[in-house]
Amino acid sequence: MQLHISPSMRSITISSSGNNGFIDSMKIKVAARHISYRTLFHTILILAFLLPFVFILTAVVTLEGVNKCSSFDCLGRRLGPRLLGRVDDSGRLVKDFYKILNQVKNEEIPDGVKLPASFNHLVSEMKNNQYDARTFAFMLRAMMEKLEREIRESKFAELMNKHFAASSIPKSIHCLSLRLTDEYSSNAHARTQLPSPEFLPLLSDNSYHHFVLSTDNILAASVVVTSTVQSSLKPDRIVFHIITDKKTYAGMHSWFALNPASPATVEVKGVHQFDWLTRENVPVLEAVENHNGIRDYYHGNHIAGTNLSDTTPRRFASKLQARSPKYISLLNHLRIYIPELFPNLDKVVFLDDDVVIQHDLSPLWEIDLQGKVNGAVETCKGEDEWVMSKHLKNYFNFSHPLVAKNLDPDECAWAYGMNIFDLHAWRNTNIRETYHSWMKENLKSNLTMWKLGTLPPALIAFKGHVHPIDPFWHMLGLGYQKNTNIESVKKAAVIHYNGQSKPWLEIGFEHLRPFWTKYVNYSNDFIRNCHILDSV
Repeated sequence: MQLHISPSMRSITISSSGNNGFIDSMKIKVAARHISYRTLFHTILILAFLLPFVFILTAVVTLEGVNKCSSFDCLGRRLGPRLLGRVDDSGRLVKDFYKILNQVKNEEIPDGVKLPASFNHLVSEMKNNQYDARTFAFMLRAMMEKLEREIRESKFAELMNKHFAASSIPKSIHCLSLRLTDEYSSNAHARTQLPSPEFLPLLSDNSYHHFVLSTDNILAASVVVTSTVQSSLKPDRIVFHIITDKKTYAGMHSWFALNPASPATVEVKGVHQFDWLTRENVPVLEAVENHNGIRDYYHGNHIAGTNLSDTTPRRFASKLQARSPKYISLLNHLRIYIPELFPNLDKVVFLDDDVVIQHDLSPLWEIDLQGKVNGAVETCKGEDEWVMSKHLKNYFNFSHPLVAKNLDPDECAWAYGMNIFDLHAWRNTNIRETYHSWMKENLKSNLTMWKLGTLPPALIAFKGHVHPIDPFWHMLGLGYQKNTNIESVKKAAVIHYNGQSKPWLEIGFEHLRPFWTKYVNYSNDFIRNCHILDSV
């Protein structure tokens, strides 16, 4: 930049050479009588400072396309933010990239596209091959779709593995059953009569609190009994009736003979010891256990015939849960025959083997069922999707004409697992006959009316015979929901590990397991020798 003042001090010329080879000049005439030398000096100083910046900004704006602007207003919008230091083109870049992604979204991915193994490889290839934005968008889409497929396949594999884990018997629990069965044959104390003769009258004494438990899991049964006795204010008034299958009977009897639940009374009986349980009385269940098609459905290939691309992991998990082999076990259906199995009892509390009792349950016998048969917690008034928001439409296929004709899809469901049964009222109903009738219809329809075990036919059979009780008495879902509220668990009278993640399995939720393991006697020789402490 050059500054030239005329000899007469009447004019000043400022000239500058730009990068393009042209010379820019500015001539200022000075009126001596209207401007002082001090003002003139300051003016020249300011102009000399600003002029290079004006030239530089003009060049930058021109390079970025300001020549497309047709007005001074456009130029001002370009230059203004730069002069104020507030330039941000990220919004424009995002819009341009979104436009490209939209274009390639529905187009076929070109054949032979080699996908990078990682994001770093993608960046490296872009740098080396100078990919344009369209090619980058195609590669990004292909990588995302591949990742989605792999995650989906991994999720289905996880669900299958979890299903197999939930359906199998852990080695430690199998060991416990075998060792106790062997003890039954070699140890006279293990064969001690249960209960001892002097307590036999209590088995039919309605002034006592009678609990019924049907299971082939010795460890689980011990936890149910122990937690009930320890939580009771009057444990000497408790009578447990444990029903098991023939193969487990010796081991179950050994456990409670060698580990009495004093002062409570415990009776252990096998299904083979009930004269009433004949083929004539349970023809439908005999068919369920022995029908080849049904056995294949519950024990066969659970993937065959399933189009994984048309289902969601959650639906697939529900279908797997419905195919648990326990649902065709006679032990699981025995609850519908309680009035016949215990003809001298008037009221009992039925418990599943995956529950833990945390409060005294004697007040249950004081609940007025108002002439109903089944006191149960309703499962349609919660917010969670897995457990406490269930209606009949969640269990039945309402496209089946017989279901649609007889059931209301929005009717509230209720829970098995902790139920008060008024056996006196039950014997005056046709609940068992209704249960059998609908089981037969479902068999005829090739299990198209419902899939999930014993609860659906019970929802029909007990229709009009259920009295809702306070949810405090029965908290469900500890085998389904990892995010179960711990404070709610602590307050509940009975907690139920319904679902696949049982506390005695490795897939059980670690933070919920202590509520169950606190009632396992790890000092017991059989427990210790079978390494149950190590397995759970």
